Amino acid sequence: MNAIILAAGRGERLGEITQTLPKPMVRHLGKPVLQHNIELCRRSGIREICINLYHLPEVIRDYFGDGAGFGVNISYSVEQELLGTSGAVKNIARQSPEFTRQPFFVLYGDNYSNFNLSSLELKMKETDALGVVGFHYREDVSTSGVAEFDIDGRIISFVEKPTPGETNSHWVNAGIYLLNPAILDDIPDGNSDFARNIFPEMLNKKIPLYGVCDQGDVKAFDTPEMMKNNLI
Repeated sequence: MNAIILAAGRGERLGEITQTLPKPMVRHLGKPVLQHNIELCRRSGIREICINLYHLPEVIRDYFGDGAGFGVNISYSVEQELLGTSGAVKNIARQSPEFTRQPFFVLYGDNYSNFNLSSLELKMKETDALGVVGFHYREDVSTSGVAEFDIDGRIISFVEKPTPGETNSHWVNAGIYLLNPAILDDIPDGNSDFARNIFPEMLNKKIPLYGVCDQGDVKAFDTPEMMKNNLI
């Protein structure tokens, strides 16, 4: 199985930090967050990885090279303009036919997690869904988007930044997906985003999406405050 790791964003909310350092190269537990994602893929038996780049691409390429030193094979897709999470995946699939032949993972390269990727594979086999989304538990979801599910794990709706009492869900998108190549037909050319555009539109069309909820550790580094709380 193959994986796409998204690592193109500017990370502008981190201010001066990302003027000289791509956000996925912020260190956690002594390693760049992006390296943790690569190692997660390797532990899960994924050896072929494509990383999309835009902001300071040479920093990432110089560090990881072809991936041989990390036990994987890495290729790169350098964007001339930011394409968004789903736009990047569509662009990579156009360049690399292997992503049109079998299910593949998508990971947000600026999040740290120890998510059980095999649980997404099991859910896809059970449901034959076009997409399976990983979710992690967060007590305070007032600044996050959460999903609501039926008893089988099918996603019913997304609720963005819920107000108190609006939903009982505490399950937040972990930025980890397993996608059937057929989902590429639902992604337009150009800039688009899975969470804002593609997944909500699929739900509107009654196209099944499923979720896997994992109590594992997921950490984001979007702001200086989040870095302070999460960095070790």
